[in-house]
Amino acid sequence: MQWEDGREGGGVEDRRGIGGSGIGIAGGGLGTLAIALVGYFVFGINPFVTEQVVSQFDNAGSSVEQGRPGTPGDREGRFVDVISANVNDVWATKVRGYQPPRVVLYEQGTRTGCGYGQSAMGPFYCPNDSTVYIDLGFWREMQTQLGASGSDFAHAYVIAHEFGHHVQNVLGMSARVRQAQQNAASEADANKYSVALELQADCYAGVWAASAATASGGKVSMDPGDLEEGLKTANAIGDDVLQKRATGRISPEGFTHGTSAQRAEWLRRGAQSGDPAQCNTFNGL
Repeated sequence: MQWEDGREGGGVEDRRGIGGSGIGIAGGGLGTLAIALVGYFVFGINPFVTEQVVSQFDNAGSSVEQGRPGTPGDREGRFVDVISANVNDVWATKVRGYQPPRVVLYEQGTRTGCGYGQSAMGPFYCPNDSTVYIDLGFWREMQTQLGASGSDFAHAYVIAHEFGHHVQNVLGMSARVRQAQQNAASEADANKYSVALELQADCYAGVWAASAATASGGKVSMDPGDLEEGLKTANAIGDDVLQKRATGRISPEGFTHGTSAQRAEWLRRGAQSGDPAQCNTFNGL
């Protein structure tokens, strides 16, 4: 994809190289994690699970880190900044009163408005501080361990998916889903809302992809084959594929993000329509 000439100013705070020592992973690094753990959190924890899971680490680490705001100087960091700015430009045209989230780059772990976050969780959105948290090392793990694409667009899909959760928060969808989950008769029923929320974020990522070039004057745009790379990634991170890989069996009642086919379908639907109104994944719940 084309992005090098895109607008900067995505609201990035770079905390890489500071903090992050609060909690260690036995054996060191994401490479030692069970694939089930990586899979459960891949592309962002459900925003309602985030606070419950991350807060257990709230006493870990040192004082709150203060990173460097602005556009990072390295290619990966600048990529996040440019894509974030472009995603914000897209949603500013589609959501009245849209306010951008912050974006924090970190390594290993960092304090968040939802408690202490770790790389093991994958990229995630914290609704308490309206911030997307990303450890860039997860992109490499996503490719080497999960078989996802290593393309720029696949990485942009990760970012746009997390921004999708921010859009849900802005629109009040997250609060409505939380209420529905609290009223659900069982955990399996509550998980259905989690799946719908995640699939909608996938669809919103597709909406961004369809509108990126228009919002940037063509400076951020998809190349032929980019969508296929995104679909490859979506197919690699479905609950069914990850469960099968981790345990040898598939348990639909435990799905939290949707099947590979569902994730690919909703990403494609958003990219083909460019219309967030076509992202009603809650129909029938």
